[in-house]
Amino acid sequence: MSTAVVELDAAAQALAQRIDAALPQTQCTRCGYPDCRSYAEAIARGEAGINQCPPGGAEGVARLAALTGRPALPLSAAHGQEGPRALAVIDEDWCIGCTLCIKACPVDAIVGAPKQMHLMLDEFCTGCELCVPVCPVDCISLQVAEPHRSGWATWSAAQADTARQRYEFHRFHVEREAEENEQRLQAKAREKLAHLAELTKPADASELDRKRSVIEAALARARAKRGES
Repeated sequence: MSTAVVELDAAAQALAQRIDAALPQTQCTRCGYPDCRSYAEAIARGEAGINQCPPGGAEGVARLAALTGRPALPLSAAHGQEGPRALAVIDEDWCIGCTLCIKACPVDAIVGAPKQMHLMLDEFCTGCELCVPVCPVDCISLQVAEPHRSGWATWSAAQADTARQRYEFHRFHVEREAEENEQRLQAKAREKLAHLAELTKPADASELDRKRSVIEAALARARAKRGES
């Protein structure tokens, strides 16, 4: 995954917007970037090739070539091959309701509750395959939707727009949950520090400082770990 962060000027931002609109929005990360928008921005910065999106296939490369003025290249073998769209299928007899697949799905195409069998919403599944490796009981498989069609021949612009909207909503509620969790951690830390302050005598100020440092260090590690994920 690319970690470079370079501010785009207005022209590059506009180009990134057009490139993003031309991508299939599967959010599969096979391009080497965390989502389609990040890949679009990397292309606009000149950091990524236009042939790194297997779901878009050869037609997708041609679309990006037309937008960027770059020559159309064969799809990069390092990033995968073009193929028919696949849908994720959950084996209800084996599903244990762990919710890991729900968290992994970038477009919220899986619904269910903890310890309950999950359900795949086929009309929203982008075939990104991200739910497959996280399942601890291997109850998710891939089923080819249209064997003789691939790329944009099996994925419409309307479906791409829907996937983009669902991904944006997914990111919104994930970030909101992280922020709410951070607020809960800070509130608990403040309560703990206040309780320690009440129990600690002035002569024990050094012990209070030590415990405060331990709590603050734990909070810092939690924030750092969340930033890495």
